[in-house]
Amino acid sequence: MAEDTPKIRNVVTNRKAFRDYDIIDKREVGIELLGSEVKSIRGGKINISDSYAAIENGEVILHNLHISAYAFSGRDSHDPIRPRRLLLHKKEIRRLFGATQEKGFTLIPLRIYFKGPYVKIELAIARGRKRYDKRDRIAKKEADRDVERARRRGKK
Repeated sequence: MAEDTPKIRNVVTNRKAFRDYDIIDKREVGIELLGSEVKSIRGGKINISDSYAAIENGEVILHNLHISAYAFSGRDSHDPIRPRRLLLHKKEIRRLFGATQEKGFTLIPLRIYFKGPYVKIELAIARGRKRYDKRDRIAKKEADRDVERARRRGKK
């Protein structure tokens, strides 16, 4: 590993997103945070399971991201569920806007991680799954597991 390559440390993953959505495209984006929020994230006090991003006034805003208040920040702590601005180039914002205009597409965070000293978000363009799609996927997984078990028993 080269010395100039920043170390990546995963903080939290949105497992619910992989179950409820078909992931079309992923991209790494930055996020505008306060100092107490960064300290809470370092401590793992974050929840992204119900968060989503929306394009408002030419900016990408992340909603419902819960970052707990930092214990040692005093009385001037941040609001845990405030909307947070994501950092992208205008060209990328236009591309995301075009993708989300199609019916059924949305922007969801998949994971939050540290890349060197910076907090990064893996943002995905995703299409929501229907309930029957989820059932079909579960049935297929179980069938694959049964086939694999039968194959392993046959080897013994």
